[in-house]
Amino acid sequence: MKILHTSDWHLGHQLHGYSRDYEHQAFLDWLADTLEQHQIDALLVAGDIFDTANPPASAWRMLYRFLARLAKNMPQLDVVMIGGNHDSPSKLDAPHELLKAFDLHMVGGIHRHDDGELDCDRMLVPLTNHSGEQTAWVLAVPFLRSADLRTDALEDDDDRLIKGVETLYAEMTVAARERCTDQQALIGMGHAYMASGKLSEMSERRVLGGNQHALPASIFADDISYVALGHLHLAQRVAKQEHIRYSGSPLPLSMSERDYKHQVVITELSGAQVGEIEQVFIPRTVDMLKVPTKPAPLDEVIKALEALDVDALPREQQPFLEVHVLLDQPQALLREKVLQALDGKAVRLAKITPHYQQTEQENPLNQRRLSEVSPQQVFALSWAKKYEGEPSAAMTGAFESLLVQVEESDTAE
Repeated sequence: MKILHTSDWHLGHQLHGYSRDYEHQAFLDWLADTLEQHQIDALLVAGDIFDTANPPASAWRMLYRFLARLAKNMPQLDVVMIGGNHDSPSKLDAPHELLKAFDLHMVGGIHRHDDGELDCDRMLVPLTNHSGEQTAWVLAVPFLRSADLRTDALEDDDDRLIKGVETLYAEMTVAARERCTDQQALIGMGHAYMASGKLSEMSERRVLGGNQHALPASIFADDISYVALGHLHLAQRVAKQEHIRYSGSPLPLSMSERDYKHQVVITELSGAQVGEIEQVFIPRTVDMLKVPTKPAPLDEVIKALEALDVDALPREQQPFLEVHVLLDQPQALLREKVLQALDGKAVRLAKITPHYQQTEQENPLNQRRLSEVSPQQVFALSWAKKYEGEPSAAMTGAFESLLVQVEESDTAE
């Protein structure tokens, strides 16, 4: 059988205020075509289906149109979708019974019985090939929140969160083995930050409390044939193991991801044995530009923007632009000057990133406790490091005003 692994769609996402609906629809159309062309038996979506816990109605419509197309054109296709840290477990679980009737399985959150035991049946999904033969079981484990784990019985010396995740996956694996035959594969799913995984600079959130809770690849048993992971937007293997992978997001979710090679992963299985693992790259429908390629003084940047040559395109297809400016100090009306240079050009200004000339200087607060340092000292030092010199009286007054507001707010609470 063939499975296609994808994740981190983030439907409903906006990039610096710009809608991504056009790009997402183009991706879903391409994905539906790819599923048909490669005669895929099962589609696995490893979390972060939506960008927020309360996605707009347009994002739900986009998802349901896609699922309706699959149900019509590929009725034998199994679809398994799990919730990510951006998703609402209850909202994803709500249509479960309806979607299940069409072999569309959506697992938003962890379920337990009244006695506290894990409801493994809810998260174990059988897969069938194009001949209708059951060939695999999927451990459809969604993003795990601390409340999902049973850590009370664990020793204090253990890292409870990691041990709790290991215990849950062990329970799921035991339950899957009881149902699995020798000719059927076990396939793991998860939405988590794995040890050695590479985080995106701007758009991914660490899970389970931070880097110190990165999960080891050993949570997946040796007899699990393939592991479809979500959460990291850069496609990659985990712990140098070919069969444990992040598929990555289908489109860049921040300007820092402009150079990612976005892809889906197609894995062919023969019984429990993994055959070919193929990366299929996703076409980029909207470009991302960086001008200039290296930070430059404002006058050079303005000239580069005025010389920018881009094709005339509809608004939703126009490239996103990030502008890098080298400054000595904060520049008044910087955005207005950049927009004036871009007047009439078919680009969408997403971000202006200022860079400041800095001199190396010793931090006089390095050897002091935070409790011994006043907010005013931290503000003055930060200003001096970034802009050189001292903040103006107006800036100092504005900071003092904000500080008073914060202190009054804390007192009121």
